[in-house]
Amino acid sequence: MKGLTLTIKEQTRLSIMNGVLQREWTIPEAAELLGVSERHTWRLLSAYRMEGAAALAHGNRGRLPTNATPGQIQTQVIALARERYRGLNYSHLTELLAEREGITLSRSTVRRLLKGAGLTSPRRREDSCHRYRRPRMPQEGMLVQIDGSHHRWLEERGPYFTLLLAVDDATGSVPYALFREQEDTEGYFLLLKGIIQRRGIPMALYSDRYFVFCYSKSASEPGCPSVIDRSKPTQFGRAMLELGITQVFARSPQAKGRVERANGTFQDRLVAELRLANASTIDEANSILEGFLPRFNERFGVPAAQPETAYRPLDPALDMDAVLCFKELRRVAKDNTVQYHGQILQIFPGIDRRSFSKTRVEVQKRLDGKLLIYYHGKILAPENAPPLASYLRAKANNKNEFPMTASVSEDVFTDPKTTLTKPGVIWYEDSEMRLVHRQLVKDGMKRARDLGKRIGRPRVIDRPDFPQRFAAIVERIDLGLLSRRQAANELVIGYATLKRLLDARHSIMDMSVNRSTATTENHCIDYAEVIN
Repeated sequence: MKGLTLTIKEQTRLSIMNGVLQREWTIPEAAELLGVSERHTWRLLSAYRMEGAAALAHGNRGRLPTNATPGQIQTQVIALARERYRGLNYSHLTELLAEREGITLSRSTVRRLLKGAGLTSPRRREDSCHRYRRPRMPQEGMLVQIDGSHHRWLEERGPYFTLLLAVDDATGSVPYALFREQEDTEGYFLLLKGIIQRRGIPMALYSDRYFVFCYSKSASEPGCPSVIDRSKPTQFGRAMLELGITQVFARSPQAKGRVERANGTFQDRLVAELRLANASTIDEANSILEGFLPRFNERFGVPAAQPETAYRPLDPALDMDAVLCFKELRRVAKDNTVQYHGQILQIFPGIDRRSFSKTRVEVQKRLDGKLLIYYHGKILAPENAPPLASYLRAKANNKNEFPMTASVSEDVFTDPKTTLTKPGVIWYEDSEMRLVHRQLVKDGMKRARDLGKRIGRPRVIDRPDFPQRFAAIVERIDLGLLSRRQAANELVIGYATLKRLLDARHSIMDMSVNRSTATTENHCIDYAEVIN
């Protein structure tokens, strides 16, 4: 019995067995107290006589369970969670361990091991308020929720960009998604184009009230949500009308909860997948996303209530590129030219019409950057118009006034920060003159710095007689004769500037050794040295 520890139940059995041996009660009475049969009570009594109190302890005490996780596997799982698979939630880590490491464990086991090692799940769930579940659409393609997720998808390895995501309401699967530098109309055109190419045309799209999807105007009563102006569709809204897709606008993020929850899952799992693949560019992220979507749909997709699909096939007679593009109306000039965002397009005579002067045409900017002109359903292929004589004369005068010199560095024209051209837009050579002028300004600023001259407007403390005026103002402030706001008005400076000057004066006075001999003028001069 040395070192033996009995539980409360086993201690009760020990006292009952001692009572039987001392003939305080019979076997039937002991069986009733123990809650077992008389036969089992005789077994316990026989074992107690032979082995003592150790016979009353459970027989599996100290034995390793057959289903216990080996210590080597436990150590390996904890090490992988801390290093290679850091930041993953319990479910995702369980799946990757089975898929990549060959370690098959239940989620509860992984959770127990990691919590015991002090590794908690990175996803913290907030206490939710009372909500009710909205039933799913019965058929796939009846309603598709779309949204953009701004997140640091590449963590510190790459830039900050946006995931454009579409989720089918009936199945919870993702028909298409892509990464974009920003959430814009062109990105949503590409998202819808991917959905149509892979599944078909959905019946309705569910989105928030972002300016890409609709124009909204303020409500008549304060506190009420904005009202959507359906009479003025956006470029995206116009494309939805041409495709016959109904637009549904949510009033809150919770209303489109399926795509919002999918965004959270992507931010959790896809970030880890991108980190494991060491992706550092948006192109690499899109490539990994293509392989991630089928696995995501297989894991999180659910079957629709009705097997039929509501996606409509694309009509072969419909030009999808002519729908998912930017369309604007323009009036043709007398010389059959059209201006479009700084570019002048020349229209040539056609078979049915020799001149398009003073007519209204539709300019289309396709997703590939091409510019086309539509007139009564016919495509006109424009070209860049030659510049006018007035422009050529102005260009010549500018070259004579600002000649190209060898002092202008060539990297100015290749620096992306100074490039003035845009994709699909032709800028004439006056952009070169702007770059030349900018470089001349930079050269002048460099010469001024080399000569020790200050660039920009002079400092406040460099104004004539400012230290003496500031000293007199400080004395009046200390005597309580003047407020700081009045002092700033008298000195013709901002209130914040005055506050900085006063704070610097006090700090210098505290650090000064001989405070009594320090004057306000000297403090102002010291402050000038501080801010330099």
